[in-house]
Amino acid sequence: MRPVRKALAGALLGTLLLAGCGQTGTTANPAPATSQTATTETGAGFPVTVEAANGKVTIEKKPERIVSLSSVHTESLFAIGAGPQVIAVDDQSNYPPEAPRTELSGFKPNVEAIVAQKPDLVVVSDDIDHVVAELTKVNVPVLHEPAAETLDEAYQEILDLGTATGNLAKAEEVVDGMKTALDELAAGAAAGKGLTYYHELDETPYSLTSKTFIGQIYALFGLTNIADEAPDAAGGYPKLSAEFIAQADPDLIFLADVKCCRQNKETLAQRPGWKNLTAVKKDRVIELDDDIASRWGPRVVDLAKAIGDAVAKTASE
Repeated sequence: MRPVRKALAGALLGTLLLAGCGQTGTTANPAPATSQTATTETGAGFPVTVEAANGKVTIEKKPERIVSLSSVHTESLFAIGAGPQVIAVDDQSNYPPEAPRTELSGFKPNVEAIVAQKPDLVVVSDDIDHVVAELTKVNVPVLHEPAAETLDEAYQEILDLGTATGNLAKAEEVVDGMKTALDELAAGAAAGKGLTYYHELDETPYSLTSKTFIGQIYALFGLTNIADEAPDAAGGYPKLSAEFIAQADPDLIFLADVKCCRQNKETLAQRPGWKNLTAVKKDRVIELDDDIASRWGPRVVDLAKAIGDAVAKTASE
């Protein structure tokens, strides 16, 4: 896949690829997660201990110099009110616009460059090149919050960040808002029954199955994923052939390679055998925001809304 797909390839195609295979569908308002639980060991205030993927991390005082090496967690930090505490984010963190974007990389982490920011908390979604251990060696607290496998894990990671940054109340508000919004959107799930879809990650074309985090969002609307029947679907991110897609003839096509790869209905129609696809002929090609369609933070609600709108429009035809 293209370099611009690294954010998705590194996070979703990495962690979700390994963990998503055994997952079943999720609900829009799941029971509280039992893993990665954030706890306050000494009552209100700091120090606090957060149980993340790298074990129990104790943060002695409210962090005021946070470095985020994850575009997803950058979005979450700003959503929960921790934005003023964030002093640097990685080169993929393009939302919100006011995030202090730098040349730091979550995919090629430079420990020396990270330490030069004098952080009192670093948040990562991938432990590439043992960056967690390397930062821990120099006494920099690190939270490793990997790609969420389900909605409840996404919610829990936001709560973890709330506890770690002293913004738990706002984090709870954000999570409650996400649950409410998704519940309302999923209320129209019946409209998607019987409709099939294809989600394109890039024009190779790679897709994703219902067992992945994003696939579970589609499942909220009762849609059937054609990639679930692909020969190599077990991995969660199968590479589909043009023949397979043509034979499946999905009712809806969702493109997550619009900004990166400039794909749209017109480019799809130029592919051999694609101009006769039902979704192309009936103008059911939905152009998603690449970033929103590859992240598991607060804006997953925006992704669900885009899917819900497409389903409702198709059902009304």
